[in-house]
Amino acid sequence: MVRGKLTFICGGVRSGKSAYAERILVGEAQENGSRLVYIASGTATDLEMQARIDKHRHDRADDNWTTLEQPTQLEAVLSSIQQDDYVLWDCLTTWLANELYAGWEVGTPCIQQPGCMAQKVEQLYGTIDTMRQKVTHLVIVSNEVLDELPLHDEETEIYRSWIGQIHQQLVVTADTAIEMDYGMATVWKNER
Repeated sequence: MVRGKLTFICGGVRSGKSAYAERILVGEAQENGSRLVYIASGTATDLEMQARIDKHRHDRADDNWTTLEQPTQLEAVLSSIQQDDYVLWDCLTTWLANELYAGWEVGTPCIQQPGCMAQKVEQLYGTIDTMRQKVTHLVIVSNEVLDELPLHDEETEIYRSWIGQIHQQLVVTADTAIEMDYGMATVWKNER
């Protein structure tokens, strides 16, 4: 069975990751007459985030994207993914923060439960693998947070540890790995 291509794009905040990812997929999907799917992990928790979400929606408006809003439990989108879709998931870092604190409203966030995040990350890898069995191209966008100075905050270090592990695993399995800086793409891995 041919697996869909996986591209991993990482970079700093507002480095042009999302726009670059969108351009890749729009061109390919138009060429093949296929559907574009945007999996959005962000939630409007404040005015800045609402403005960012609105901008992303505006940027995608002309290209007929199907948007799936999925801040946690990425596996829930699998039933909405169709054969030969071109899929953009934006973004992994937001999903991770959402999952780490899932359950906070009842006093037991995942970050405080032994084994909780390990289970969610294994589910994530399985979801990505299942998705690649259907889609033509999956692009995952994530923020680079590992270049920053370490903080002495335990929860921040837990977050950085998880994002580092997930990034490394995705680069290993990705066909293409790209780092964005100042709107410029550096391709670190390209196997197809």
